[in-house]
Amino acid sequence: MVHQIDVPRPDDAAPVGRTQLRAWLQTYPNEAAEIDEAWIHEHRGSTVTAEGIDQWREFIEGALRQPDLLFCRVVRSGGEIVGFLCGRRDDVVTLGPMYLLDEAQGRGTGGRLMGEFLEWARGAPMRLWVTDYNEKAIRFYQRYGFRITGERELWRGRLPNVRMARAPEPGEGRIVSGAPQEASRCPAE
Repeated sequence: MVHQIDVPRPDDAAPVGRTQLRAWLQTYPNEAAEIDEAWIHEHRGSTVTAEGIDQWREFIEGALRQPDLLFCRVVRSGGEIVGFLCGRRDDVVTLGPMYLLDEAQGRGTGGRLMGEFLEWARGAPMRLWVTDYNEKAIRFYQRYGFRITGERELWRGRLPNVRMARAPEPGEGRIVSGAPQEASRCPAE
């Protein structure tokens, strides 16, 4: 199956929300953390509600208006959205959320998405949050130079996350243009 990476359109907001919920249901159930499908629906089910879809639409529209401050790409397969990567530029570049459904993994698509993100980031320092038991994601980010910082958070009192950061690579030029502007937050934050 071919995976095409695209800039999303505002009418992709509902499919992005559905993909996010599906990815959470595939990725985060964990007995030790007491995270099950009911907990996920309670805390992430809003991504498929009218309000959640509006938040995604606003972010996508913001990324179209301010592509230097907001990044968003979707992965399409057979007309369906099977993944996405978003980020924003503030004092550092924040990566996230990034999700690929199980059926889209293992085909190099995540690496292609990350390549587009790193090109957009232009060598700026980066950070992200990742769930500490999502070892597959941690290894993926480490391949791209991210390191665990030791900073931790317990999202919604239950989901254990660790901070990862990436320093600029030697030779990566940081382009700074104009005064900083207010960037929208990704709906998943």
